[in-house]
Amino acid sequence: MMKKILLFLTLLFSLATFSQEKEVNQDPPKQEKLEEVKIESKKKGLKKSFSLTANTTVVTSKELLKAACCNLAESFETNPSIDVNFSDALTGTKQIKMLGLTSPYILITEENIPSVRGASQAYGLSFTPGTWVESIQITKGAGSVVNGFESISGQINTELIKPLGDIPFFLNAYGSTDSRFELNTHINKKVSDHWATSVFIHGNTRVSKNDMNDDGFLDNPLGKQFNIANRWQYANPETGWVSFINLRYMNDEKQTGELGFDPDRDRLTTNFWGSEINTERIDFSSKVGYVFKDMPYQSIGFQNAFSNHNQQSYFGLNQYDIKQQSYYSNLIFNSIINNTRNKFATGLNFTYDKYSEFVNLSDVSRIDNSVGAFFEYTFDDSEKLSYIIGGRFDYHNRLGVFFTPRLHVKYNPWEKSVFRFSAGRGKRAANIFAENQNLFASSRTFSILDTNGKIYGLAPEIAWNYGVSFTQSFKLFGMSADTTVDFYRTDFQNQAVVDVMNSPQTVLFYNLRGKSFANSFQLDFNLEIIKHLNLRTAYKYYDISTDYLSGSFQRPLQAKHRLFGNIEFETHIKEKGQQWKFDFTTNWLGKQQLPFAASNPAQDRLPEFSPSFAVMNTQITRTFSSTFEMYVGGENIGNYRQDKAILGANNPFGPTFDTSIVYAPVFGQMYYAGVRFKIK
Repeated sequence: MMKKILLFLTLLFSLATFSQEKEVNQDPPKQEKLEEVKIESKKKGLKKSFSLTANTTVVTSKELLKAACCNLAESFETNPSIDVNFSDALTGTKQIKMLGLTSPYILITEENIPSVRGASQAYGLSFTPGTWVESIQITKGAGSVVNGFESISGQINTELIKPLGDIPFFLNAYGSTDSRFELNTHINKKVSDHWATSVFIHGNTRVSKNDMNDDGFLDNPLGKQFNIANRWQYANPETGWVSFINLRYMNDEKQTGELGFDPDRDRLTTNFWGSEINTERIDFSSKVGYVFKDMPYQSIGFQNAFSNHNQQSYFGLNQYDIKQQSYYSNLIFNSIINNTRNKFATGLNFTYDKYSEFVNLSDVSRIDNSVGAFFEYTFDDSEKLSYIIGGRFDYHNRLGVFFTPRLHVKYNPWEKSVFRFSAGRGKRAANIFAENQNLFASSRTFSILDTNGKIYGLAPEIAWNYGVSFTQSFKLFGMSADTTVDFYRTDFQNQAVVDVMNSPQTVLFYNLRGKSFANSFQLDFNLEIIKHLNLRTAYKYYDISTDYLSGSFQRPLQAKHRLFGNIEFETHIKEKGQQWKFDFTTNWLGKQQLPFAASNPAQDRLPEFSPSFAVMNTQITRTFSSTFEMYVGGENIGNYRQDKAILGANNPFGPTFDTSIVYAPVFGQMYYAGVRFKIK
């Protein structure tokens, strides 16, 4: 009813304006004043759809401004669906998890082209600056077969800012108390009515050594990154042709280790323990699409992407170098069957990956390639029921020939409610060294116990994922509220087990010998307390267990219970755009299973479980106009720090040294400030 009233008011205003213009033209001396009618809708940071079939949450640009969001890995701090943790005590790298599973089990794409995979799995999320991102779509459970067969726990798709909709100039400058400084510049040019181009330039550096816990090691790495991208967009509604062309270059350098480490003097020696991780990456992608002029429901698209990723690194005396050259191609045809309620997508895709990989000078290089065909049928009755049934056949030179089924069902039982169900199978090759680089920064020896498989001697990982979700929106004391409850289970038929529960001096890799599963339960409650004041809460329960050689344990470094809370407040926007924005986020994590360390000497032992703790972040933004704003914020303002973040820090070349057992922040409090400037 409200939408009809607003539409009616808009129509009245348009007719009144037209009538006024007509009267002015006929009789200039006569003028009438009309009051302006404004129709406003508040833009939400997180959008949950009641019409999409899959369980997808859209993270908008507004949400990305609620935290520093220096890169993609830091863009999920205010999102209850994604867990963010540090991967180790040295590199400052943040790792994400969905449904309790780490990022290798998530299909991460950029504009629906696979991006963070293979060699980039450990650090790839930090290679996309946050200011480049327009929106993020987070899909829980099995993804679409159109995007491949690797998705197991979900999909995260990033949409970058589009040249045709961008502003001419944007500048963001950032600095923090951990000596990190960052500068982002966007330049956009409309070349013609149909062509536009953007240049994104990003640079960041950390220049000072910080050791807040006095263990003799840097809490964050020294480093610098230069990142530049050029995007071209073409769109012509008259002909139906659209296209994107993207070219990117990135160079990232990190140095970490003991405070006295000098890479020119101490590299690969026992003078001081140190590490360098230097990555150079080139990406090129193109997307060409055609919408049939007389059949707007029918289209064909062709995606192509090439990347060259070259990482040279060492961790103490461990050397790890990996170069990955990849090509990806996807041809998609969309149309209908009889009517627009019955849609389908079908096509072919091809993937090629050449890995040149060396672990302590041992050559484990390989070439992977696959070709696949997919078909996906969608029935869409937007009012009640919709479902997506998809399947694909693939041939992979190491995974063999296999079929991947996926199913998504959505039902709206009553107004402002939605029930969803999903099920699907995923299959992937585990890149055990690239995905577990944090373990190189330890004294552990690496042992692969199986030798008959085609991927480092291991068999491919195979898992089924099932999930249900229910969302209800309602009014509470006259204010908007909604709640969501979902449960997902992942069952592994095979898994490349990373065993750190057997001994603190080894890490074992082997095929699953028993059961491995991940149960994820989440309850969300969101409320508009008063106008402009919003509360977002979530409780998450994870039951994740794997059978190791030494017994069945919870997944290490994964809290079984988590609580999330976010509160935001915005003042009313004044005539010239002035506004205050306040945001506060807290995460409470229950105890976590720690890797086995009981056989170490007493000073380097750890308990079986970590203590529970909470982390609090906040940000205040002052908008002075529609073109200029400043922000200040703090992370971990409660100053919680993990005790004994590095085992054996006094003897880094000894048998108990380990920097990978990190369950909480290492650095402590961090405060930052920045400015944003636009030319519209």
